[in-house]
Amino acid sequence: MSLTGKMHASVGSSPSQALVRSLPSFFQTRFIATKRENNVVVVASRGRGSRPTTVRCGDADEVDEWVKNTFGASVVKSKGMGSSSWASFKQLELDNGKKLFVKVCRNRDADSMFAGEAEGLKAMHDTHTIRVPNVLHYGAHGPEGSFIVMEYLHIGGRFSQAELGTKLAQMHLAEPTAKEAKDGYFGFGVNNTIGGTPQPNEWTKDWVEFYREKRIRHQVKLARDPELTKLGDKLCDKLGDYFQGVTVRPSILHGDLWSGNVSGVDGEPGIFDPASYYGHHEAEFGMSWCASFNGDFWAAYRNLIPKDDPGFEERQQIYLLYHYLNHYNMFGGGYYGTALSILRGLV
Repeated sequence: MSLTGKMHASVGSSPSQALVRSLPSFFQTRFIATKRENNVVVVASRGRGSRPTTVRCGDADEVDEWVKNTFGASVVKSKGMGSSSWASFKQLELDNGKKLFVKVCRNRDADSMFAGEAEGLKAMHDTHTIRVPNVLHYGAHGPEGSFIVMEYLHIGGRFSQAELGTKLAQMHLAEPTAKEAKDGYFGFGVNNTIGGTPQPNEWTKDWVEFYREKRIRHQVKLARDPELTKLGDKLCDKLGDYFQGVTVRPSILHGDLWSGNVSGVDGEPGIFDPASYYGHHEAEFGMSWCASFNGDFWAAYRNLIPKDDPGFEERQQIYLLYHYLNHYNMFGGGYYGTALSILRGLV
């Protein structure tokens, strides 16, 4: 989990190499919290009969060095916040009382792993509409890894679905901050990822062309399936038909908006872990099948952005398709059948 805002620093320095890069993998899934004192980490494990485990760390790593250089403070406590297939998460507490949220990836560089997330959070943050975390830095972690640091937010608890709908619509209506998007182009300043899949975002003047080449055809090529390729080509050939009479303007999108990336933050809705780009606002809801938006959300959202009736239902299926194809490419299984069914219904 993560959240964003203004980037105060970026890649450029070359921190000294850490002597110890990570705890053993079983600690990453079983530990509750760690506490660092004098280069020693005490790991409190989960489970009956578990005893704290002490691991000697040697010199501070790149994260600790950045914290010390930026805040003049030291890390006194590190608490594990879970992990994904590509990164581990932790909360750091400094000796000055400040708390930070950190993601660490062990096998991808900062530009390919975290630049897209940082820039996406910043673009959403700059709309001054919905709560996102403030990104402070991203950089190298060891010879192959990377990390990102952002403000720690108290994520959890209830929030108003109506407020989420209003704030998300306001974000979609906000004036783009990127010059290219202001000039009517679709895409983003950096390529990023959707889950673990590379997501190309090269600026494109025409929305249909962008979505055809950078979204649908991109995922179909990754799938390497003859039937998906055949049907995907047919859809791409007629994609423009679904946008007749519809004016599409570039809106900043979260890009991966499902329930796991939405939460209460001190009582108000917050969003995080984006796959952002500038696109058609309807494309935001391609993950609506697992987003749990209720009637209050839609009433508030539609109060600011009414539904474009011509071709809306078909376009909704096209936007769902991208994410089902991506899930098939990441996880396989039943997502194949759903993607195939959508394609057959459209062509």
